[in-house]
Amino acid sequence: MTRARSLTGIDFDDPALEEAVRDGLERVETRLRETVANADPFVTEAAQHLVMAGGKRFRPLLALLAAQFGEPSRPEVVDAAAVVELTHLATLYHDDVMDEAPVRRGAESANSRWTNTVAILTGDYLFARASDLVADLGPDAVRIQARTFSRLVTGQIRETAGPFAGADPVEHYLHVVAEKTGSLIATSGHFGALFAGATPAVVEILTRYGEVIGVAFQLSDDLLDIASSSGQSGKTPGTDLREGVPTLPVLYALRSTDPAEERLRTLVGEPLVDDDLHAEALGLLRSSPAMVSAQETLALYADEARALLAQLPDIPARSALQSLADFVVARTG
Repeated sequence: MTRARSLTGIDFDDPALEEAVRDGLERVETRLRETVANADPFVTEAAQHLVMAGGKRFRPLLALLAAQFGEPSRPEVVDAAAVVELTHLATLYHDDVMDEAPVRRGAESANSRWTNTVAILTGDYLFARASDLVADLGPDAVRIQARTFSRLVTGQIRETAGPFAGADPVEHYLHVVAEKTGSLIATSGHFGALFAGATPAVVEILTRYGEVIGVAFQLSDDLLDIASSSGQSGKTPGTDLREGVPTLPVLYALRSTDPAEERLRTLVGEPLVDDDLHAEALGLLRSSPAMVSAQETLALYADEARALLAQLPDIPARSALQSLADFVVARTG
């Protein structure tokens, strides 16, 4: 059977599963729009700004696939999937303020369209709406959501503060990615399986899988930012390098003590606003051992994700989740 890729790198062997997931995503989309609607038209417009801009909806997608290991038709599954996406969208409003980003998902960012204050308050509003929705799912869901939010904020603080003196910057970075990115994707798997009534063992595996695959996706984005010449990551190649953002390949380059890498270490040690220096650094980094080390780290996370899936029942959803682990590696090859 020919496998057609769709929905954020997922391969579906089973047409019935693909149809069920697409139907679930449509119901999540409706729930999102209903949840952020407000009697005040300006609040509704600001809150729906990123909802209407679309996006991959990766977190609800993972929740819906995780639900296949239980009873996926339970109505709580759609609400739980909406909660994780609302939480994600809320963080984007705040991220754009912190990063002074002018564009988000191909549209003018909320902070550019209105003000930083409006963007921050809109993010807060989405967090509130997610909290309201999760409250209907029960105290366990509230506790999981609170702990997830704590990890998200802790990860942002750790990233802002940087590693402590004497700490390994690579280990610090991987920890930050697990908190900032992996934690909410872990909750996507957790919520999907939990509210579909999967067994505790399956819920635990899918929670862990979510975190691991979330980190893997971020690492693959790091590699694409360096290796891609076509903007596969959704950004102009070398954007992180230009802005002085220390992603995994850069951290491996800075860790190197090889005299042959001295020029590269000098260049990537600060933001590269000069076009010629940026091009030089990008070229050196693409051919450096640091890229190989970063690719090897990504492969380790993908292997861990596959090993976790091997413990799950052999159903079409497992194959779909397996394809994600393959995709995060293949997209950087």
